[in-house]
Amino acid sequence: MLLAMFGTSGLSQSTVEAGFAALGAFAIVAVVVATILGRRSGRHSLEQRLSALASRLGTDAPTGTPEGVEPALHHLELVTDRAAEAVAESSADTIRLRHALDTLPQGVIVCDENGEVVFRNARAVELMGGRHGDALAAQTVVDLLGEAWEQGSASRTLDLYGPPRRTLAVSTQLIDDGRRTLGAIAVIDDVSERRRLEEIRRDFVANVSHELKTPMGALGLLAETLVSETDTAVVRRLANRIHIEAFRVNRIIDDLLDLSRIEAEKAPPREPVLVSLLMAQAVERVRASAEHRGVKIMMEEPEPPVSLLGDRRQLVSALYNLLENAVKFSYDSGTVRFEGRRANGEVMIEVSDHGIGIPARDLERIFERFYRVDQGRSHLTGGTGLGLSIARHVATNHHGRIEVDSREGEGSTFRLILPAQQEAD
Repeated sequence: MLLAMFGTSGLSQSTVEAGFAALGAFAIVAVVVATILGRRSGRHSLEQRLSALASRLGTDAPTGTPEGVEPALHHLELVTDRAAEAVAESSADTIRLRHALDTLPQGVIVCDENGEVVFRNARAVELMGGRHGDALAAQTVVDLLGEAWEQGSASRTLDLYGPPRRTLAVSTQLIDDGRRTLGAIAVIDDVSERRRLEEIRRDFVANVSHELKTPMGALGLLAETLVSETDTAVVRRLANRIHIEAFRVNRIIDDLLDLSRIEAEKAPPREPVLVSLLMAQAVERVRASAEHRGVKIMMEEPEPPVSLLGDRRQLVSALYNLLENAVKFSYDSGTVRFEGRRANGEVMIEVSDHGIGIPARDLERIFERFYRVDQGRSHLTGGTGLGLSIARHVATNHHGRIEVDSREGEGSTFRLILPAQQEAD
């Protein structure tokens, strides 16, 4: 079945047109021959020749057909009509199959029994283009087709370092009908996104394990020390450390659950909400940690008041994480500016600090899960490495974005930009 499909797909439009022309010419020649033969030879001989022409088109005259030239010509006309219909149907099937194969995300290449390429779909043409990476892909296909002729099948994964970086899975297989080899097929599958997701999943599991292992190890060690300790002051200090580590574990779990929920709610329920209300709730949530470090939050609400459509809980979570990040990485007794405004149909909420800043080399990665610019400092401040990732996902869920400007040693500015609610006329 596969052979028939790809064999048909190898027919070109010119081949189909040639088929029609051949059938027409065949019928005309038959009539001319019949006329000539009618003049030069007996009617019986003419009838035999007409029957032979019909048989060459694949159909013998039915039993009981009257003898004579006219019945033989009539049968030949019927056979020619059926052949023309078959060619037309084959043409329609060819066009339909070509378009179907062109919609596949995989590249498909088919060779005939001589190893000559008879078909490439649109994706294969793209992958076999002139760029360096595509030339490597083309050479890999040629090599694997050669291996398929010898071994029956072959496959290989090809890493192209781009840009952009891609991973291609190439497989080849011989085509036969059980008696002889009729050709070979190569399939090229771009698995770059699949490979990237696998790497993210693998890194995520490793990071979660690492993040939980540290505080859980500390809890075990502290508890073991506490069992044999008799000094009241030391017991109190150990108990306080256990409380801090337990709180840290709880924060990691809470942030993981929050991130999982936000990622699952790609289209959260939306309601009109005042930006000033979101900002006030976020400030209230971060107030305790800000006061503990003596950091002052200067909030400037948008004037006039502006609303946006969104999920209140997600938006407050995003603003809280941006604020908490600014407070943690500000110097003691520093200032964090928290400002909201409307511009060009969008709501822009800025969080600025004058803290340690972010090195330029880390700016592209700060929104990754568990990524920390300063591992030692973030552990001291109790960070989980998930806050900025949560904020970015909230922005994506609300068709917005997050921008960041930062200079090491001077501070950072994060901007949450979201579509504003359309004002009524």
